[in-house]
Amino acid sequence: MSAAGRRTTVQKRALVGGALAVALTAGLAGCSGSGGSAPDGAPGGGAKEAPAAAPQSAVRLIGDGSTAFTGPQPHQPTWQRLKPGQEPPQFVVFSWDGAGEDSQRLFSHFRKVGRKYGATMTYFLSGVYLLPQEKRELYDPPKHSPGRSDIGFNDVEGIRDTVRELRGAWEEGNEIGTHFNGHFCGKDGGVGTWSVEEWKSEINQAKSFVKNWKTNAGLKAEKPLPFDYDKELVGARTPCLEGRKNFVQAAAQMGFRYDTSGVNDQIWPKKDKGLWDLSMQLVPVPGRAFQTLSMDYNFLVNQSGTTKGDPSMHEFWGNQMRDGLLQAFERSYRGNRAPLIIGNHFESWNGGTYMRAIEQTIATVCVQKDVKCVSFRQLADWLDAQDPEVLAKLRTLKVGEAPQGGWTSFLAPQPAVPAGPAAGTR
Repeated sequence: MSAAGRRTTVQKRALVGGALAVALTAGLAGCSGSGGSAPDGAPGGGAKEAPAAAPQSAVRLIGDGSTAFTGPQPHQPTWQRLKPGQEPPQFVVFSWDGAGEDSQRLFSHFRKVGRKYGATMTYFLSGVYLLPQEKRELYDPPKHSPGRSDIGFNDVEGIRDTVRELRGAWEEGNEIGTHFNGHFCGKDGGVGTWSVEEWKSEINQAKSFVKNWKTNAGLKAEKPLPFDYDKELVGARTPCLEGRKNFVQAAAQMGFRYDTSGVNDQIWPKKDKGLWDLSMQLVPVPGRAFQTLSMDYNFLVNQSGTTKGDPSMHEFWGNQMRDGLLQAFERSYRGNRAPLIIGNHFESWNGGTYMRAIEQTIATVCVQKDVKCVSFRQLADWLDAQDPEVLAKLRTLKVGEAPQGGWTSFLAPQPAVPAGPAAGTR
């Protein structure tokens, strides 16, 4: 569908969850990354940027040429295990649900922001944004009739624009994840009602739309996406943060590495069924006595409750979101150094005030010492490189809790415990 039509549909979808979100203001609320200076090998981060892949003599096309093998992804950090007593870096992940380029041009804008501040991010693509309206019957959603989608489909020019941004984003080192397809929420066939097998079908269809966009949209002359999506796709966020239990089971069986569909405090992550649980987090709402999820939509619900609230409040609402995210950043940065997870939508809700808030947050945090603004995949890579015992110790720190005695003593190697006397000796 047209860019304007898709935007209107997304706005309606966002408001569907509003009643539930308002009821949960004091806690969850809501629907549904990356700053840090570029990895540089400094002691605080333990990373250096891997050299870009050597130029390929030929691109190896996959299937109909919608995707291709082009070698290792450029601009990826090479992480090292923390040394004994070394302070962990402060990771921040900025991520985008339903990533696509429409008339607002927010995808291309935030690619520029990422380049400016040394931030890589995760873009969760909705598969139907690569499926033209006239081919909508190719989508067979679980518990719905073929051709149904709560966020519509796309037109050929919208697909061309979105593919261009996906291609450039990946070449700059960003991650392309998935927000699945039809964005169905609620009890009437929503993703929270789907079985493990239905989730597998949805995942496979999301992959199919990425791997066949040239055929489906008739864009045979366009350049391919420069990656194998079967290998690139390792994580997701579910629509409206629903259906996580069965999704995680399906994702674990299909080789995913992380999920970001739950609700966590700002503490160090652990694995759930083999996947890193990098869920959304509860962050302060300045001037209010509760926290909300670290996502633009959830601030909106707790402020205006509509995408078109009082214009005189737009600046205040954006500042409130920005300041809440910065407070969340500071309590991790000065405290337990737990990764900060932030989610967004490419939407101009309330006059675009949340987009301004996110850009100001990126500009503030991603340039600070020992801060790494990364994608979810890059964060998972760092976590996998660490000593499990060190990660377990990091998880003992509460929200905002700095280690007593400092990082050097907290993460110092533990002396070996002397063995007790052997049985039968005195």
